[in-house]
Amino acid sequence: MANDEVILLDFWPSMFGMRLRVALVEKEVKYEYKEEDLWNKSPLLLQMNPVHKKVPVLIHNGKSICESLIGVEYIDEVWKDKAPLLPCDPYERAQARFWADYIDKKMYGLGKKIWLTKGEKQEAIKKDFIECLKVLEGALGDRQALFWFCGYFFDWVLLLVLYI
Repeated sequence: MANDEVILLDFWPSMFGMRLRVALVEKEVKYEYKEEDLWNKSPLLLQMNPVHKKVPVLIHNGKSICESLIGVEYIDEVWKDKAPLLPCDPYERAQARFWADYIDKKMYGLGKKIWLTKGEKQEAIKKDFIECLKVLEGALGDRQALFWFCGYFFDWVLLLVLYI
C-alpha cells in the first residue's frame, strides 16, 4: 500500500489520537499529521466527521475513519503485514475488545470525573478508579508473556492502557 494517502486529524494531547499515532508507527505507515484547533474546527474535520465533529479522524485515500478504537482496528486490518495489534485467535480478539471497551467506558469515565470534582466526592471516585486499575491489572497482568510467546511485539489492549 505504498501509494496510500493517510492523514490523521488530531489534537496533540489527545490520548485517543495517541492510540492511532502509536498504531501507525507500529505498522510503519507513513502519514500526514494535521493538528486541529478544537475551538475553531477546520472544514476538513467537519467534513470528515460530520456526526461527532471531533478528533481523531483517520483519513485513508479520502475516506474517513472516526473513533480511536475503530481506527486502531482499521489500521490493524489494512496493514496486516506488520506488527499485528490484535490476536489472531477469535476468543483472544474478543477478550481484547472487551477490555478495550472496559477501559473506554469505565476508566476514562472515572478519570474525567476525578478532574471535574473536588473534596470527598473526588476521593470516592479516586478509590473507584484504583479498584478499576486493580481489576485491569488482575486481568492483564500475565498478558505480556502470552504476547511474546505468540510473537506479538505490541498488544492492542496495552496500547489503550498506555495513556490512562
